[in-house]
Amino acid sequence: MFCAISGATPEEPVVSKRSGLLFEKRLVEKHIAEYGTCPVTGESLSTDDLVPVKTPKAVKPRPLQAASIPGMLGLFQNEWDAVMLSNYALEQQLHTARQELSHALYQHDAACRVIARLKKERDEARALLAQADRQIPMLPSNLAASNASTMSNGKRDLERDDELPPPSKRIRQGITPEIIKELTDCNAMLSSQRKRRQISPTLAPVEALERYTQLSSHPLHKTNKPGILCADIHPSKGLISTGGADANAVVFDRSAGQIISTLSGHTKRVTSVKFVARDDLLLTGSADKTVRIWQANEDGAYNCRHVLKDHIAEVHAVTVHATNNYFVTASMDKTWCFYDLSSGLCLTQVNDPGIEDGYTSAAFHPDGLILGTGTTESLVRIWDVKTQANVAKFDGHSGAVTDISFSENGYFLATAGYDGVKLWDLRKLKNFRTFTPYDSNTPTNSVQFDYSGSYLAIAGSDIRESFMCSFWTRCDLSGCWNGR
Repeated sequence: MFCAISGATPEEPVVSKRSGLLFEKRLVEKHIAEYGTCPVTGESLSTDDLVPVKTPKAVKPRPLQAASIPGMLGLFQNEWDAVMLSNYALEQQLHTARQELSHALYQHDAACRVIARLKKERDEARALLAQADRQIPMLPSNLAASNASTMSNGKRDLERDDELPPPSKRIRQGITPEIIKELTDCNAMLSSQRKRRQISPTLAPVEALERYTQLSSHPLHKTNKPGILCADIHPSKGLISTGGADANAVVFDRSAGQIISTLSGHTKRVTSVKFVARDDLLLTGSADKTVRIWQANEDGAYNCRHVLKDHIAEVHAVTVHATNNYFVTASMDKTWCFYDLSSGLCLTQVNDPGIEDGYTSAAFHPDGLILGTGTTESLVRIWDVKTQANVAKFDGHSGAVTDISFSENGYFLATAGYDGVKLWDLRKLKNFRTFTPYDSNTPTNSVQFDYSGSYLAIAGSDIRESFMCSFWTRCDLSGCWNGR
């Protein structure tokens, strides 16, 4: 019996009731499912018209090739050849897979290198953008958002100024009318307060000063480069900051008698340090032409927030405005810069063509609208901060003007130089007294009025004290005069 469709002996034979033909069950069911007719006669046919034929299970006879030994050998040879061909194909596929894997690994390595290079370029671009944000004009509302990245001990990779224009050619935002209004409001408030201020009854009299003695002495800086070049006292905390010839600044806790932070980052001597009366900020200027803004963290250590590179020569002075929102730096490059403290943005850089030498000192007037600067050419210049105009000039020192201090009464100015100290009346614009506290071989390095304006402290170079930072309960008796 043979299937009417395939012509082969069916494994599951069925017979059509309508035509009586024999079919392979699976073949005829597929045809009925697709066409619904008999594959031979074309008559309508369904699976219900199929009758299965029961047959005994029989083993298929062996092919003629397996009926003899030579036939079996030939069969085995064919199977062996098939196995060899299959094995050869597998080896070819394995070789191809290995080549593809090697290529994939090479691509992965190349991709990793490209990703690393892109990350480096991204970091460099971010660094340049952060640096550029401090140099291009910005809206006041965006000032606080620029340069928000922090760094520890002044170590970060923003040292890419070779791709930026020179400081003198950079575009500055300028001191906007909003900032001028803020400075003017601060001036009006402080002026009214100063007129009502009385000298504190607890102010030490001259007799008490004569009995003051040194309390303690602490080595703060490295001995291989000795020398403390500047110092400042925190206005509300018992902290003292010093800048040394060893290129470090140190923050010292006077009550605990120990160093709480060493500020490393400058590459040359630190020439100026100033505390800011808010946000635990500290400013440092250096002979490496940079100014750094530091902020204390919870454990008292100071981290560098900004590195300012707007000067092209040594920075000799840093002074903070009474609002505690702005500060000024003065440099030997014959310019002074006005900065926004929060962003580190240089708002304006003043370069007066009439100045022949650089600035050696600077200080804000207590009311904040006047800035005083000293130069290496023995001149003291008074500036209007709002217009950045030079409104007065004092000539009288011989040699560089090393320090400037305004009295809290707002009327007097003290200046230090190699020839001693001079007091100036800002109302009459003239010198009314001169001190020579040291001999001709000892220059006067620093002057400072006390908060009451009654006393003036004077400091000079002395090799016997250059290795130590000495603290006195008020001031050194040899450097105090009654200013009343």
